[in-house]
Amino acid sequence: MADRAARTRRRRGMGLIVGASLTVVGLVAVFFIVDSGARSYAEGLIKQEISDNLPDTVTGDVSVSISGISVIAQYLSGSFDRVALTAPALVVDGVPASVRVVATQVPVDQDKPVGDVRGIVDLDQAALNALLSRSQAADAPDAKLVLGDGDVRYTGSLSVLGFPIGYEATATPTAVADSLLFTPSSAKLTGGGGSLDAGQLLSLIVGQQPIRVCVAQYLPDGVTLAGVNVTPERARITLESSSLLLNRKSLTTVGTCADG
Repeated sequence: MADRAARTRRRRGMGLIVGASLTVVGLVAVFFIVDSGARSYAEGLIKQEISDNLPDTVTGDVSVSISGISVIAQYLSGSFDRVALTAPALVVDGVPASVRVVATQVPVDQDKPVGDVRGIVDLDQAALNALLSRSQAADAPDAKLVLGDGDVRYTGSLSVLGFPIGYEATATPTAVADSLLFTPSSAKLTGGGGSLDAGQLLSLIVGQQPIRVCVAQYLPDGVTLAGVNVTPERARITLESSSLLLNRKSLTTVGTCADG
């Protein structure tokens, strides 16, 4: 009898453990289902807020992804750990671009700045030249950039002592806060040199001021360029900010180009 009672107590104890375990598993499953719904809702809300607050000159679909284990816990803490924004076919003032932005420590309160923003903008050759034509300085060569492997090429002409001198230059891309700079690194004459010293002409060409493509007027104020990489397929611009607000005033207030 004693053994039978002991076995009964063990079965009851085991049943309670199993029942409690199943309850916990069920609650965890319910939590993740609820959290998944909250994640989708939060992603949709952020997407709508960004879409509604973009400048009128910006069109295109933006997708949003929130990382992290629990969106509910992140929301209650006051910020989301990591939010990725992707817009593969964004058009900014008529210029097409592929854009990806990763923001960390994104506050729920839109009046607080995002902790850190890193972005990548890919421009094809036509888009880059469209930007160039809009920001071309009056004294710069009437250049049309051809993308290369780490550099760009463009043609131009000089008038030296009445001689029209044609040339093809190779330039190295760099980024400053508001602009892309393409600094001549080498050149070759393409005709019209006459008896002029070719070495002096090439030095004159290479010594020209960089071609400057300002992009500040296409970016929210406080977002700056961090780098540029060029391949024959695209010019990839990297962006950064630690002061961006995800509200209409911030997103529609664009930067300005420095003189020079």
